[in-house]
Amino acid sequence: MAKLVFGMNQSLDGYVDHMAFGPSPTLFRHFIEQARGQAGSVYGRRLYEVMRYWDEDHPEWSAERHEFAAAWRSQPKWVVSRSLQSVGPNATLIGDDIETVIRGLKARLVGEIQIGGPDLARSLTDLGLIDAYRLYLHPVVLGRGKPFFAGPRPPLRLAASDLIGEDVIRLTYVPA
Repeated sequence: MAKLVFGMNQSLDGYVDHMAFGPSPTLFRHFIEQARGQAGSVYGRRLYEVMRYWDEDHPEWSAERHEFAAAWRSQPKWVVSRSLQSVGPNATLIGDDIETVIRGLKARLVGEIQIGGPDLARSLTDLGLIDAYRLYLHPVVLGRGKPFFAGPRPPLRLAASDLIGEDVIRLTYVPA
């Protein structure tokens, strides 16, 4: 049975914004290895549209960016959206009956399925489907933006904490 994990980079004050801060080379390497090992990813529409950047190579990319793109492209993706009409390569659109589809993925796959997007994570949390939350805490204060938690959470218990690179702490919580 697969495990659903919602994880994103987050500021000290609780916001996610890929334009305000990015991963160090060490953290980016961590994300490459993580993408290689995932059973797949489930995205909300907005984050999926951001991640589509990795669908095509760019001449200015470093070797590490090419590695991440290859890992991201190779894994299956499911996109939850009622407004999109189609999705890119190796992706499946989920328009209705999200709970049944996600429960089916959990039952059928083995390993971790990454959940992408705070609003999607809220919906899946409300359904009791998220198995772990990974907060990659950066030493940045944004003061505003999209919060990591888009709504109330059930009680959580700290399961692990790791320093990644010089300044990012990965906190892993599970439902208590």
